[in-house]
Amino acid sequence: MDLQLTDKVIVVTGGDKGIGRAIAQVLAQEGALPFIISRKEKDCQSCIAAIESEGGRADYAIAELTDLSQCKDAIEKLMQRYGRIDGVVNNAGVNDGVSLKHGSYTEFLSSIEKNVGHYFNMVQLCLEGLKTSKGAIVNISSKVAKTGQGGTSGYAAANGARNALTREWAVDLLQDDIRVNAVVVAESYTPLYQRWIESFENPELKKNEIESKIPLGQRMTTPEEIASTVCFLLSSRSSHTTGQIIHVDGGYTHLDRSI
Repeated sequence: MDLQLTDKVIVVTGGDKGIGRAIAQVLAQEGALPFIISRKEKDCQSCIAAIESEGGRADYAIAELTDLSQCKDAIEKLMQRYGRIDGVVNNAGVNDGVSLKHGSYTEFLSSIEKNVGHYFNMVQLCLEGLKTSKGAIVNISSKVAKTGQGGTSGYAAANGARNALTREWAVDLLQDDIRVNAVVVAESYTPLYQRWIESFENPELKKNEIESKIPLGQRMTTPEEIASTVCFLLSSRSSHTTGQIIHVDGGYTHLDRSI
């Protein structure tokens, strides 16, 4: 299926590694130009090089996403170079373990800022471009908002907010023909996830234990599987889909894990 994304300029926050990198790569494979906004130049350049080696195009800007002025500079750079914005993928965030029992209120607010504050800022900065293109927004979210995890109040609250903002923005932007959807991730084996697994005494045992509870195939979702759904939601092939919170998780969140 042709997703009709050729030459579309798509902002991807945190697009230099993990799920974001997979999204950028699949977008480029579909003929789009992912514009990566992230903190580390080396990782951005690595991603760009990988995309270009496959014949695709991509670009980037360096910004600390919690710094509004840096984000503003990044979008100004994009507009100066390309003059359009066709989509935004809010992806960056970190499960920072700010807990109810041991976290402070200051740490909780910081977690909210790191994990959802920049979602608001990025969309607001891109809004005029999205209105012109009648573009689309995809918010990456986590199953933690629905299932809980324990020991991560800030991250859970931020992901609940990501889901709520998806529905709110879908309503708010109806008259502008801007579609807004979310893709919820459960267990996906990214480099960050791998580092967490390796923190256990027996990483392989822990990985097998987690995978045994994923109903479809007893395996983790690949970043590419998440990216494919994101690209579909950005495309005109999903032209009547908005306000949806779609779980790409092998049934982890909703199916009985005893099956």
